[in-house]
Amino acid sequence: MTQDVNIHKDGRVGHISLNRPKALHALTLDMCHAMSAALTEWEHDDDVEAIILDHAEGRGFCAGGDIAFLRNSALNDGGVSGRKFFHDEYQLNHQLFTYPKPIVAFMDGITMGGGVGIALPAKFRVATENTRFAMPETGIGLFPDVGGGWYLSRLGGRLGQFLALTGARLDGAECLWTGIATHYVPSEMIDELKARIIERPGRIAGILSEPVGTPPDARIEGNALRIAKHFASDDYEEILASLENEIETDENGNAEWAAKERDTLGTKSPQTCKVALRQLATSEQMIDFAENMRMEYRIASRVLTRPDFAEGVRAVIVDKTNDPQWDPPTPEGVSEELLDSIFAPLPDDEEWKPLA
Repeated sequence: MTQDVNIHKDGRVGHISLNRPKALHALTLDMCHAMSAALTEWEHDDDVEAIILDHAEGRGFCAGGDIAFLRNSALNDGGVSGRKFFHDEYQLNHQLFTYPKPIVAFMDGITMGGGVGIALPAKFRVATENTRFAMPETGIGLFPDVGGGWYLSRLGGRLGQFLALTGARLDGAECLWTGIATHYVPSEMIDELKARIIERPGRIAGILSEPVGTPPDARIEGNALRIAKHFASDDYEEILASLENEIETDENGNAEWAAKERDTLGTKSPQTCKVALRQLATSEQMIDFAENMRMEYRIASRVLTRPDFAEGVRAVIVDKTNDPQWDPPTPEGVSEELLDSIFAPLPDDEEWKPLA
């Protein structure tokens, strides 16, 4: 058992608290295994009615996965240990998604990457004024995995495509407006809500729905029409052209917004932007979450060892120079053949499988 997750029972509630504050509770393989083992045990424990998922201290709920570990794998073991991490992390994501007992995830703080993968499967997803939600993977040559294809493709209004490509951050009110969160509460109320859930785990919906004040306005709502217009295509070049055209012909005061988003996309990996668009388009047609995770594991297995991932992590996280040299360097250089190879099935004995 790892010290990085606090796992215990409070009455009839199983309680999982991420406890790696110096890393903003980013997930390690040991943490994934510990959470998975607890969930398996509680699934068959009649004394456990519901699960609370939160973080022990600090300003992050969960900032993602162990990026340094993954980069080290890409550079030094051909991606073997990195693929193992993805495989087992995705098993946890799927276990949470299919879990038969209600889970309440308190997204009180930074909720990104791997944190999204454990929060969004929960039946109840509680945001606060501290919530900062993002899937920023295209900025480091990765893609919105951990089930991101499933969740983002189902947001509507092309919001998912916008979030996947730009890595835009949403606050708690925006998470509620988009449907990423099911509830919004002031952070000062969280301890009281947890205590009431522990006292009456059969009444979670009622407890979270009692009046807690009006959330702030969702800023993203003001840009919803722009997002739906400019991110309408599954063709990356068409999205870029739409933004460029707005800048050149602006008559509605949209040029500033379009220029900002164009410039943001200019910092992202062209390869993984195209991967993300195909991922979301494919996932939207799927009816089985396990099928989605199988697809994302195929992508992860390939993208992990392609040049952009190690280079993106170097530029953004290790050296902090923010000057990644992408390969291919332009969207036009990312061919359909390259994308086909990234999405292709793996050998049967290497395909992702849910927990037995």
